[in-house]
Order: sequence, then structure tokens, then C-alpha cells
Amino acid sequence: MASIATKRNKSSLAAPAYDGPIFDSDSHIQERDLSFMKEYTPSKFHDKWLVDSRYDSAGEYHLWLGDHKVENTEIADGVVFPPGKLHEWLAAISSGKEIDVRIPITKDMYSGDGRIEKMDEFGVEGSLVFPGVMNSVPCWLKLFGEEEGSFEAPYAVLHAYNRYILDEWKFNNQDRLYASPMLALWDLDLALKEARWLIDNGARVVNFPMGPGMDMRPPADSYYDPLWSMLNEAGILISYHVADATFLHDQVRQWGEEPLQNRRKGQSAWQWMFTFSEIPVMMTMSSFIYANFFERFPNLRMISVENGAEWVPRFVQKMDKMRGMARAGYWSHGQMKERPSAVWNRHCFSVAYPEDDVKKIIDDLGCADSILMGSDYPHPEGVAAPRDFVEESLGGLTAEEAKKVMYSNGRRMMPKG
Repeated sequence: MASIATKRNKSSLAAPAYDGPIFDSDSHIQERDLSFMKEYTPSKFHDKWLVDSRYDSAGEYHLWLGDHKVENTEIADGVVFPPGKLHEWLAAISSGKEIDVRIPITKDMYSGDGRIEKMDEFGVEGSLVFPGVMNSVPCWLKLFGEEEGSFEAPYAVLHAYNRYILDEWKFNNQDRLYASPMLALWDLDLALKEARWLIDNGARVVNFPMGPGMDMRPPADSYYDPLWSMLNEAGILISYHVADATFLHDQVRQWGEEPLQNRRKGQSAWQWMFTFSEIPVMMTMSSFIYANFFERFPNLRMISVENGAEWVPRFVQKMDKMRGMARAGYWSHGQMKERPSAVWNRHCFSVAYPEDDVKKIIDDLGCADSILMGSDYPHPEGVAAPRDFVEESLGGLTAEEAKKVMYSNGRRMMPKG
């Protein structure tokens, strides 16, 4: 029996010399706490819908939505794991051990002005910045909104956080720092109202939950065209950052498990493999491409963030093959005029993990045009400084390929002005 091939030893390939500009396509807000949400959230929603961080009766610090303890995330009071402890983090996850070293949250983690200073220190020209622990909340907003039969409160919570981002970070800070507000397809009228406010206040990127909208409508369904038209006119970048995929919860239960567990202490290997990261984002982005979405909305671009990129070559190859298999099949918005892989390379991007085999990804794709670097700063899973990504991940690349991954692709995705 043949042995399973081992992954290429990246350290055996020399990293290219790269001292040029950097576009960091995955960094984060690190909220000191969520007490600011009380100021931004209308008082009528405080009892059930107020997002906060506080201690429970056992003395443990948690994220809360009203009186519901959000178990699928971990936070600590005023401290965080040190940025860039990638190898220690992966070793701890695989062994089930805890990383117990914490450092105080610093200004560059919780404020836009502080992050600009840190970008200068790092030599980063541009950066996308995504929510921190708030990224765990939209899945609960959707579930509670469905229970209540109204999404007025969930959109009020999203708007409250988006107002905080605007005040503390700005949606477009000096054409360098692009902080991503949150939006969802739970209610079209409310989504349109929020999208108009985001655009009017300078948003350049908007983060959506993965999966379909309401009533089993795929996200590229014509029902949502008024929203996509508005975002298309503004040239918005559509982001899908890793998060709990609520649309797969029924599948999780059918396999005898429960969703929304603590990801490091309660989420099973099966859920890690099939319901978190690449499979939900593959389902989501292929749905857009097969629906001729980018032919209808050519100014839009789409990015997968913190889902890795090793799945991308097989994904685009399989999309091309299935297009051929379905030539005589059902096409919701007409047969595609070109290969899905061509659409992907023109409109779509994926942020590689530092541990990904980036050379193999690019070799298998045949080009480096859709792969991006991301530091995940200030999270421990990433690299300590964005330029460390070169040595960590780009062994064997040419200088031209390295520049595309470290800078050019990101700037093409997010042009200035």
C-alpha cells in the first residue's frame, strides 16, 4: 500500500528577497470590551439584544447578547494572546493544551489612529481590518431574529457596531486602512437602509455571513439585486470572513452533533472539517459565480478571509468541470459565457494562511493573481509582523509572484480613491 504523500517542507525552499510595499488583507479590531455598545444600541433593545462583555456568576469573563452567553468565542478582560504565536497556537490546538501567556491590549489593537502608527512601523501601505470578537455575534442575531419573526433588532445591533467602527476606525482611513462594517441578507429593506448609510459614510468593504439569505434564497438571487446594484455602483468589496455557518446547522444536527460550541473546547473535528472555513465559503462563492453575478455586477469584487487558500486550485478546476457537466442543466441567470476560473481570477481573491503551501497553490492555479497575504494581526494564529509572511510562507516563489501576494493583488482588489 502506497504511503500518503507528506506535505512539502516549505523551509527547504528559499524565500524571495522582498522589501517592497505590503497590503495586509486580514487584520482585526481587538475590542478592549464591548461596553461601548450600550451607547450605540437603542435603549429599547437593551434587555434582549445588548452586546456586552462581562463576568458570569462563576467569575468567568464572556461575551453576551442580552442574557445569552455567547459560548462560541473566547475573550479575556483587557488582555489578549500575543500576536503571531502561530506555531505555538497550532501546537496547543493539536494537543488540547492552553496558551496561558497574555499581554495587555494596546492602542494599535483598539483604535484606528493607533493602527495607522503600527502600519507605519510594520511598513504596511494598506490593510483590511475586520471585527474582533463581534464576528461571533451575527450567527446568534440571525437565530434570535428568526425566533422573533423580525430582524429590526438584529440590524440595530449591526448598525450599532458599524457606528462604533466609523467613529473609532473610519471606514476609509487615509486610503490605507479599510475597516469592514457588517451587513446581512436577513431583510432586504433593512439591508438597503444600512447599505446606503455605509456607502454615504465611505465604506469600501462590507463583510457578510456566509450562505444564503432568507427563505432559502441564494445570495445572488435577483430578489437581492437592488442591494447588489447599490454596492456595485459604489464599487464595494464583498467579504466572507470565517465564522459560524448557520445555514449548515441542520446538517450538523443530522450528524448527531450540536452547532455553536466553543470552537477550541467543544467543536468536534468533524465540524472543523466540514462546517467551518473552506466548505461554507466554497458553497457561497460558487453560488455567485454560477449565477452570472459578476456579469450583472462587474464593479464588485469578492474576498475569502481567514479560510485559507489551499482549497482554491481544486475549487476553480471543479467549477470549470461542473460548468461543462451542467451545460444542459438549470441556470438561474443564464448559461455562463466563460469559464468560472476566468471569473474567479478577475473578481475573486483568497487570503492564504501563513501555514499554507503558497508555492503549490500558485503552481496548481497557474498564476498568482488571486492569492493574498494576511497577518491576522493582532491574533495569535497569524504572524507577528506582516513582513514575516514572506519568510514563513513564500518559499520558492519568484520575486514577481511574491510582490503580487504581498502587495499588488491587494491593491488591485482595493484601488485607491
